[in-house]
Amino acid sequence: MVDVTSRRTGSRATMKDVAALAKVSLKTVSRVINEVPTVDPELVERVRKAAAQLRYQPNFGASALRRSDGRSSTIGVLLEDLSNPFSATIFRAVEEMAVSRGVSVLGGSFDEDPRREHQLTMAMSRHRVDGVIIAPASRDHQYLHEEQMAGVPFVFVDRPPHLLDADLVMSDSRAGASQAVEHLIGYGHRRIAYVGDLTTIFTAEERYNGYVDALHRAGLEVDESLVARDLRNIAAAETRAGEILDLANPPTAFFCGQNLSTIGAVRAIRARGLQHRVGLVGFDDFPLADLLDPGVTVVAQDPVTIGREAAALLFARIDGDESPSTRKIVETTFLTRGSGEIRNVVS
Repeated sequence: MVDVTSRRTGSRATMKDVAALAKVSLKTVSRVINEVPTVDPELVERVRKAAAQLRYQPNFGASALRRSDGRSSTIGVLLEDLSNPFSATIFRAVEEMAVSRGVSVLGGSFDEDPRREHQLTMAMSRHRVDGVIIAPASRDHQYLHEEQMAGVPFVFVDRPPHLLDADLVMSDSRAGASQAVEHLIGYGHRRIAYVGDLTTIFTAEERYNGYVDALHRAGLEVDESLVARDLRNIAAAETRAGEILDLANPPTAFFCGQNLSTIGAVRAIRARGLQHRVGLVGFDDFPLADLLDPGVTVVAQDPVTIGREAAALLFARIDGDESPSTRKIVETTFLTRGSGEIRNVVS
């Protein structure tokens, strides 16, 4: 009989373990898993109970990927949107480290949908990945606890886990946002607009809080007419930024909390011929930002380092590291290119 209590946390149950605990043949376990209708109901119940007790998950991965140590040589990387330059760079950095170890990488995008996060994460588990790097969309990660107990390590990037003890790698969004707004204030701006992502996103909320912090430190109040949040794409950001610019008392500068928001604001500003009069600083760099006139000043995250740090933590866990979970903060870089250095000449 299999002693479940003696099973090492980092090991996964196999079909043989289930067969031994249920006292049936390996073939019977296979038939139950594949839902063959002719299996005796009593045997089906025994196999299912044994599988639940062992936290057994069927292996949907190709058998050729399995190794003698029970690993699949595959990891999952689940991010907000793999088409976004920030997410794509993290994925590539993880992939580079994985390839050096002979490990394959499965990727997926959540598009800020908690249900999709749950579905993709569970799908990765069913394919027996050795670990998962995740930038979560949801605010409750208790559902991953059973996977952790079954030996699947999780490393969170960009956003912290909630109700789950796991490793984290992220930038200091609040401090970076404060730095950006303080920079604009230093150039004489007092009416500074904010254009940002969903309020349900941890980093978006942190960047807005950093914007508010900087205004308050300068003795300035938040003007809600200059705040546009819950914007998910370039077109929405362009529309809202344009509406703000068309106010009777418009802002003299913008702080944008995400690269797509920044692109939208840049388009709105340029459409009105104000690119040399309205200041702008964005959070997150984007391709060709330095080639515009003026170049776009940004708080640049370091997605390469974030990806590498996350991969290093994940592979350490896969290799048996059982030390307490860790939180790593990757520094941002302030890149002055011109748009954030436009001085406000209006008193």
